[in-house]
Amino acid sequence: MGNAYRLHYAPDNASLIVRLALEELVLPCDSVLVDRKAGGQKSPDYLRLNPHGLIPTLETPDGPIFETAAILLWLADTHGALAPAPTDPERAAFLKWLFFTSNTLHAGLRMLFHPEKFTGPDTAAQSALRAQVKKNLATHLARLDDLAATGQPVLNGIPLTVLDLYIPVCLRWMALYPAGETAWFDLAATPHLAALAARIEQRDSVKRAIETEGLGPNPFTRPIPANPPEGSAT
Repeated sequence: MGNAYRLHYAPDNASLIVRLALEELVLPCDSVLVDRKAGGQKSPDYLRLNPHGLIPTLETPDGPIFETAAILLWLADTHGALAPAPTDPERAAFLKWLFFTSNTLHAGLRMLFHPEKFTGPDTAAQSALRAQVKKNLATHLARLDDLAATGQPVLNGIPLTVLDLYIPVCLRWMALYPAGETAWFDLAATPHLAALAARIEQRDSVKRAIETEGLGPNPFTRPIPANPPEGSAT
């Protein structure tokens, strides 16, 4: 391993959130493409790192880490940035919203993108699940917009946290995926999250990710499907 970190990634997947954190922390990292079209996430070599066969995995001097929130929290605590310190009074609020984002918002997106994994082949059940998930996501976004409006140093505040990187990526996915199922989403309905997305996409970390993963010039406020130099987002 040339650098201390190796990020196993696919373009415009959850690994993008980890890439942004690594870029913000200015941590050299080797990128290893997981070829989703070839089922690379289920290959024996990858499963030795992440037995769940999901993306991302970050190889570190402490061993491989998987689960997006776990990677983000480990990076923040290891490098003393992008999260309130364990002794900071804001730590509790940060943790609850980080895990809400990971376990509720992001998990809802998985159901929206892949309802068949939760309902089986019944297309009517898939449609019903998607309809309910869209309502749930709209509620979650409204709550996050309220949080972003407060100016607390948890979301949309100063200094930057991993939540400020995580949520704009989720907003991007809601605007793009799945094709034909995005009419429910309107970034303007959450103006404080929209302001966050506009602010974050101007950062150098995002500009480097745009180049690496082919995300387009405005990946969070006017997203277009990724056109990566290697690999595929789906």
